[in-house]
Amino acid sequence: MRATVVFTVIAILAPAALAQPGPANGPYKVLKTARVGGEGGFDYIFAEPLSRRLYVPRNGAGHLMVFNLDTLEKVGEIASATAGGATVDPKSHHGFSTTRPAITMWDSETLQVLKTIDVGGRPDGILFDPFNERVWILSHEPPYATVIDGKEGKVVGTLDLGGGPEQAVSDGKGTIYVNISDKANIAVVDAKEMKVKAHYSVSSKGVSGGSGLAFDPKNRVLFAYYREPRPTVVIVNAANGNIITTLPTGTGVDTVAFNPATMEAISAEGGGTMTFIKEQSPTSFVVEQTLHTMEGAKTLTLDPKTNRLYTMSAEYEPAPPGAPMRSRGRPPIGPMIPGSFSILVVGKE
Repeated sequence: MRATVVFTVIAILAPAALAQPGPANGPYKVLKTARVGGEGGFDYIFAEPLSRRLYVPRNGAGHLMVFNLDTLEKVGEIASATAGGATVDPKSHHGFSTTRPAITMWDSETLQVLKTIDVGGRPDGILFDPFNERVWILSHEPPYATVIDGKEGKVVGTLDLGGGPEQAVSDGKGTIYVNISDKANIAVVDAKEMKVKAHYSVSSKGVSGGSGLAFDPKNRVLFAYYREPRPTVVIVNAANGNIITTLPTGTGVDTVAFNPATMEAISAEGGGTMTFIKEQSPTSFVVEQTLHTMEGAKTLTLDPKTNRLYTMSAEYEPAPPGAPMRSRGRPPIGPMIPGSFSILVVGKE
């Protein structure tokens, strides 16, 4: 991605169509690339800062890899968890992964499977809400959300979010926000009552294909990411749904994060970049840096203790002639090169 001049956008003065990516040079670097190998595809990556563990689900190969967050040395795995995503309740030390057709619950200290929990739909995203110690399972098919008690491991309810969800965030005070991928809106959910209170529409910006969602708890700002018709983040006032501004991102955003220590929203992009947006004030934002990472590195997780980010990808053989396009118009690829799966650590030197 080419380097360009950084600019600031205030309120709604500049549409995303006229915006340009941020500079390649900046404070963030790929500090470490660890070729950890292993078989299977990959989707979400999750850091648990208290136990200093990093969870890497390998879908298709039937295992959940666990690494030391500081050294990236492998500390174990859960062989029976064909997971897309994972999370941990730090109080009960219960881990959960979005396996199909049932959710896998495991002990995060021993990595022993405790039980499986039947849920409907097509589970994908996962969120632990510290407000009431519940795990939210997000599905691309009804029921769009299944809520599990983190301590007991029991389903306490389901709800219709009004469309297929992607990433969700909690304010820690009883409200959950969910990016509804097929509706160009953000669902505002009462975490206690498990009811949708509102939908914040961003359709006026002409965006579709919602993916990541990040949240600034101090200023109550939401960063909602969309893939079409061009990669865009719509920045929204979480209190009332008013759109503040839009900015460009890289191609293929999946998961994102907000770092309150640096006041930055960060997106991982399958096109091989990571975009850093600096919040200068509740109404002023700048594309601070576009960092080259690795093609396919579309998800990330933040370690709030070190302010480092983790993403992952692999290398692939060329696609065979005539191979069909993948989902979302992505070009075809061949088999994964054995041993090439890697974890990348991003931070400031």
